[in-house]
Amino acid sequence: MTVEAVALARESAGPSSHARRWTPEVVQGGEPAEPFTLGPGYLDQALLPVDLMREAYSRALTEYGAAALGYGLDNGALDLRAALAQRASTVDGIPCAPEQVLVTAGTTQALNLVCTALAARGDPVLVDTHSYDLGRQIITDAGLPTRAVPGDSEGMDPAALERAITSHRGRVGFLYLNPTFHNPTGIVVPRRRREELLRVAARHGVLVVEDDAYAELSLDGGSAPPSLAALAGYHGVIRLGSFAKTLAPGLRLGWLQTNAELAEKLVTRGAFVSGGCLNHTTSLAVTTLLRDGGYDRHLRWLRTQLAARRDALADVLRARLPEEIDFALPGGGFFLWLRSAARVAEDDLVAAASRAGVGVAPGARFGAHEQARIRLAYSFTSPRRLADAAELLAAAWCQTLRG
Repeated sequence: MTVEAVALARESAGPSSHARRWTPEVVQGGEPAEPFTLGPGYLDQALLPVDLMREAYSRALTEYGAAALGYGLDNGALDLRAALAQRASTVDGIPCAPEQVLVTAGTTQALNLVCTALAARGDPVLVDTHSYDLGRQIITDAGLPTRAVPGDSEGMDPAALERAITSHRGRVGFLYLNPTFHNPTGIVVPRRRREELLRVAARHGVLVVEDDAYAELSLDGGSAPPSLAALAGYHGVIRLGSFAKTLAPGLRLGWLQTNAELAEKLVTRGAFVSGGCLNHTTSLAVTTLLRDGGYDRHLRWLRTQLAARRDALADVLRARLPEEIDFALPGGGFFLWLRSAARVAEDDLVAAASRAGVGVAPGARFGAHEQARIRLAYSFTSPRRLADAAELLAAAWCQTLRG
């Protein structure tokens, strides 16, 4: 086997990726309610690259010296912004410059920034019928009501978006989309649909916020269409990116991409001016990984691990689930989205799963629907335990439906 093949075959990110201090006093989810936790979209402890990050911090402190511990440049060190801009240009085929990139403390902070800097209280934000629940909470906490826009298997319906915009008599705050490995449904919005949605938003002057947290987690070797931001030439769109899903959420490191003028406007906010870059030292550590290939090597390994987890869960569910419950295999991301065609209450499915020792996320968290929906995360559990959890779920739900 080649060195690369050996690296891809290992099941842990490194010897320091242990769970000895994974406790409720230290981390979210430190004490799961059930033996099998398929609810939250966490990365398994074994997938978090502790040793890799230790080396990255050491290299950054050696290279940058005291500058690594000073107040960072307000919009983020040029080295990181240049690396992110080049990465986007290569993937999308549309030029992106460092001036278009703003380093953030993850997508959570970036979304809150957009809500408070570019919308006024009371402005509605248009979202998918099913959308990231905590993203909606950030939006509503800023005083912006959300309005769901219907869609289909390819994402939000452009005609429905047109109606939602024109039926509102005031200003629309923005349109919030997660077009690549969508949370919770896992879908990828095709290029044609992306272009249609962009045309509608541009015609009415509505800002588009593209949450692309899962964009680099394709698990089948395919590539997603260009980002909404790239297709729009970075005008009228703000793309949010994050290392939370590809490296570690504890880094609290992300970025946004838009046109240079808007990026410059956003960086004048007090959160940046007072103290500079929101996560300067960590951003320099990650910069070393982007430059030396360490990030991409880790990303290739992580994709193989997530694919093994997805397939372990999906294979058993396909074989054992009652025929009334189905799902489409996602091409990437963290989640399976299950749909029930039976007349069964969603709460009953969740309760049956809990009695079987499996924690799941009820679909109602992500938006209203007439039939039961369940989101299962495969990112936080080993393939063997996912197969065991799937057996328990299938047995519990068969009993529930057969009554």
